[in-house]
Amino acid sequence: QVQLVESGGGLVQPGGSLRLSCAASGNIFSIYNMGWYRQAPGKQRELVASITQGATTSYADSVKGRFTISRDNAKKTVYLQMNSLKPEDTAVYYCKAEIVLLGGPYIKRDYWGQGTQVTASS
Repeated sequence: QVQLVESGGGLVQPGGSLRLSCAASGNIFSIYNMGWYRQAPGKQRELVASITQGATTSYADSVKGRFTISRDNAKKTVYLQMNSLKPEDTAVYYCKAEIVLLGGPYIKRDYWGQGTQVTASS
């Protein structure tokens, strides 16, 4: 019923930049909070950044001042601009969206993307 498709990952040298996108599609009535998470090998998944429907943002301390989250509600898309990438930013990045479906009960459910690999290495 709902798909989240991420794009924009890849290999970049330390200090470089990448922009991730995550587009939602399907039987969507409304999208509330959206966020980016990451999971490095052997580590737990962690929240990187989140943004409310009204564009209030929050960031993990490790990425403050380097990453910027934004969203386009008309396109049902959330973005993560990542600058000054460090080797420790290497991980699979996942987007998550809190969605209410069309035609059903007004219940917010979390949906996840499939993940996109980001590698910062020389």
